[in-house]
Amino acid sequence: MRSEKLIYGIHAVLSVIRNDPANVLELWVDRNRSDERMRSLLDAARHHRVQVLFVGSNVLVRRVGRESHQGVVARYRANRELDDTDLPEVLQSAGKQPLLLILDGITDPHNLGACLRTAEAAGVHAVIAPKDRMARRSPVVDKVASGASQRVPYVMVTNLVRSLSQLQDLGVWLYGTDSGAKHNLFDVNLARPLALVMGGEAKGLRRLTREQCDELVRLPMAGQVESLNVAVAAGICLYEALRQRRPKA
Repeated sequence: MRSEKLIYGIHAVLSVIRNDPANVLELWVDRNRSDERMRSLLDAARHHRVQVLFVGSNVLVRRVGRESHQGVVARYRANRELDDTDLPEVLQSAGKQPLLLILDGITDPHNLGACLRTAEAAGVHAVIAPKDRMARRSPVVDKVASGASQRVPYVMVTNLVRSLSQLQDLGVWLYGTDSGAKHNLFDVNLARPLALVMGGEAKGLRRLTREQCDELVRLPMAGQVESLNVAVAAGICLYEALRQRRPKA
């Protein structure tokens, strides 16, 4: 089942045109913008026979508010949100060495979008998050994710701890990040069926989430800064996992 949503920003809109043009219902484009990036987007729209409506910028502002729409808004028929019941199928499609990203309490939509973008770039098979105390998928998230939110499965679960336990039963190791952890990220084995669990911007992992993890790891900090933005930390963790999973020469 699909539902309509608005997507805006050059990267995010171009991504859905290229990857899922049949479900791009129409584009609203600022009639006063004619730079190279916009021309490339319009070429893609013409190629995929997506309907384009040229409007004033005030129309775009009315559609999406004061967020930076970059001159384009798409009306898009998106896939339904995945939930708890989809976890076994998502994991099965990931194969023998799944790499998952679990987000617990990320309330800033910009951070969520950045995490989704990094996850897709690192080849993550799915991102999992709780329905409560969590930023929801929105046009802001889609714009920051630059199209990644349409390509990486995003699973919203009712009870995160129960879903973590389900993943463990299915053979997935849970590595949570915590500044006070004993083990350094670079000293643990990430080349296994793995879910990296990242906490929220202010308080990190919630207690029950932390206790459910198989292992807690910390990022080494050489300077005086005590913590990193969650999207930056997620990128470091995911690319260390990617590095360890490289075929040996």
